[in-house]
This record gives sequence, structure tokens and C-alpha cells, in this order.
Amino acid sequence: MRLAALRLAPHASPTTRILGIDPGLRVTGYGVLEICGQKLTYITGGRIRTDEKDELPQRIRTILEGLSQVIAQFRPQQVAIEKVFVNVNPRSTLLLGQARGAALCAAVISALPVSEYTALQVKQAVAGNGHARKEQVQDMVRRLLRLAGDPSADAADALACAICHAHGGLGLGKLPTRGFRMKRGRLV
Repeated sequence: MRLAALRLAPHASPTTRILGIDPGLRVTGYGVLEICGQKLTYITGGRIRTDEKDELPQRIRTILEGLSQVIAQFRPQQVAIEKVFVNVNPRSTLLLGQARGAALCAAVISALPVSEYTALQVKQAVAGNGHARKEQVQDMVRRLLRLAGDPSADAADALACAICHAHGGLGLGKLPTRGFRMKRGRLV
């Protein structure tokens, strides 16, 4: 009766697979993890590179197709994506926004729910400091997921976004408030 042993006990937490995305026009990072109760399990992580010689539409297509392949292969149930910050260079911000749009389209085409997080929220959730350096985020992702080595910076950022979602899970600024009431500006 080996099959019976593999079934979840009635009180066991269901497993949820999360795809984290760190959008970028040159390099888009992705990371997939599973959460079961409080346990995080690394599934995969990597990056999708676009050719800088290609025209913008081809680069957007590369991101869309690459993430669609990741979704088809690893079958996440939820997507967490980093929000675009306003850059000093407006052109760079617009290009980043277009890469982010391609990533959002890959999730939406697959009918996956999407949650968005700022870089500050992601760093705070993973490193305990909203202004953590990239190396700190990489180190904490390695520790939290018990990896043998540091993932690439892009994959680490995407995995950090997925970890942020796994820990908060309700999206930007949405706290679970059912059963609570406000008293002097605080939930009680």
C-alpha cells in the first residue's frame, strides 16, 4: 500500500508552487519554489537572456516564450513579480516596463494569479532589510532554500520574490484582516 503512504494526511498543508520573476529587458530572472506549510523547497531557477542586437519586439517575444516554457514545464500555481521602479533614465524605465509586460502576459495567458511586490518589500522579506545589497539577497536565498551555492543574481532576485510571496502571499499592501478590527490605527 505504498500509494496510501504518499497521500497527504487530512491535516497536512497543501503544496503550492510559486514562480518568481525579476523582469529585465537584457536578462529576466525566474525561480520556482514550493511551499508546504512553513517549508520552502527549491525547484529551479535561471534566466532568460535576450540578444541586444535584436529589435525590441523580438526581445519581448524571447521573454514571453521563455517564461511560457518555464510555466509549461514546471506548472506553477501562482506568480510573484517585482514591480518596476522609476529609474533616473525614463527610456530605461519604459524598456523595463515592456519586459515586465511580457512577463505578465506569460502568466495571464496561462491563467495564473499574479501578485506584485516592490524591491523594498522583497528585500525586507528575505534579508530583513529593505535596502539589502544584491550579495545579501543571494546569500539569504541560498540559506533559506538550503542551496549548495549562490544562485545567479537574476535567479536569486526572482527566487527572493517567490519567497516574499510565500511568506506574505496576499499581494502588495493587502493584509489578512478578517476577524480583526481597527483600534487607534492598529489591527486588534
